[in-house]
Amino acid sequence: MREEDIINIQKEWASGIVKMGELSNDRDSLESFTSDFLDKIYDFDNQVLFKPTKVANEQFRNSKGSAYSYFIAGDDRECQEDNGFALSNWTEILFDNSNIIINEDIAIAMGNYTFKNEASKIKVEYSFVYKNYGNEIKIILHHSSLPYKI
Repeated sequence: MREEDIINIQKEWASGIVKMGELSNDRDSLESFTSDFLDKIYDFDNQVLFKPTKVANEQFRNSKGSAYSYFIAGDDRECQEDNGFALSNWTEILFDNSNIIINEDIAIAMGNYTFKNEASKIKVEYSFVYKNYGNEIKIILHHSSLPYKI
């Protein structure tokens, strides 16, 4: 696993979140894409620790269903506080890695990512842990939070 591999999966993650917003008017395609995205990017077949940015009541989303609920909500959402983070129609998501540490089949990245759409620009702090399974790299920890305000 190389730093370039981590940067590539970060770009793939960002593109996937943008794509969800693009599909927001076609619920069937959105649900199918989001399910496939979560299977490809996250390791919910084993275990994922996921603390998304904009949650208060159900802070930890360690199952595919609760991550799905966070990203695209819907009438059958698992967590009632969810509004569909990815449905904000983000046009660009940029990662700014503070550092990437690679240790055999595990990589840790921490920094800021910026979410942009026509109405807003939001800087979010993140830590991601990636695991290399030989032919694919998947997220096993995702922690996001808004910067501390004084």
